[in-house]
Amino acid sequence: MDSSEPPFQEAYKTLFLNYTEAESNHANELIIVKECELPVIDLSRLELGESEREECKREIAKASQEWGFFQVVNHGISTEILERMRCEQVKVFKRPFREKIREGYMNFSAGSYRWGTPWATCLRQISWSEAFHVPLDDICGLGGLTTLSSTMEQFATTVSDLAQKLAEILAEKMGHKATFFKENCVPSTCYLRMNRYPPCPISSEIFGLIPHTDSDFLTVLHQDQIGGLQLVKDGKWIAVKPNPDALIINIGDLFQVWSNGVYRSVEHRVVANKKMERFSTAYFFCPSYDTLMQSCVEPSIYRRFSFREFRQQVQEDVKRFGHKIGLPRFLV
Repeated sequence: MDSSEPPFQEAYKTLFLNYTEAESNHANELIIVKECELPVIDLSRLELGESEREECKREIAKASQEWGFFQVVNHGISTEILERMRCEQVKVFKRPFREKIREGYMNFSAGSYRWGTPWATCLRQISWSEAFHVPLDDICGLGGLTTLSSTMEQFATTVSDLAQKLAEILAEKMGHKATFFKENCVPSTCYLRMNRYPPCPISSEIFGLIPHTDSDFLTVLHQDQIGGLQLVKDGKWIAVKPNPDALIINIGDLFQVWSNGVYRSVEHRVVANKKMERFSTAYFFCPSYDTLMQSCVEPSIYRRFSFREFRQQVQEDVKRFGHKIGLPRFLV
């Protein structure tokens, strides 16, 4: 059978040959400063008395301000759904590479399957990973025709409810109702991304996923226990200790804009692993492309813009500079 692996080494052969000592000196940036457990928030406390409920909400808002990341346990998504999702995505990634790159594979939209970094001009710009980045419309349109699609739909439906709940809490702690999110972040505007990080022979020089911030409101991540996720805290990179019982939540660029900088969209990355593959599934809580973004308080530090304008600017910058510039483009 044909190989399931993307042809990373062949595609980036020139970059490997041109690898310089200067690039090698940057490899020490990957060194872990320390491993740290993210704030863990037990969402079952939302169903208890008023004082417990309010304390839980305060912890969510505090973590979103200080870390931009937190973990949730007792989140309402069953272990069975999470395990089935992991099993199905492992199977789809093991299919031959020539099948995965085929137009309309699994009836997903063109461009849903992605691997590597087409615009990379040096090894530091390569993401040693492959992914299916799928609009929820694609999944719902399949009507559960396959085990994969029905599992993805079930996962997305339950995680969507969680994202709405968290957005409502964060809005409430800013003194606003969640009407904006209920009206603009409907499931059909959101995305599911299945990620696989293959073993990388030169893991000290290459990222599994290059440093970036997320271009959404919230990301809900289910990851395996291999580890590799790192984020910036107090100006230093820290490694996130995996928690088998938790989902990871992180604030995206749009929530930073909406909150006028109160909630933080934090840079994060995935380091490559020389021996082990890693899997994760991310749900991106997004508005429609026509949604106008502006701060819920004045004076705003960001100008008004549509989600479409933001995405287009990000794509242009990545192609031109090799990395995302993001929110600094939209400051007043």
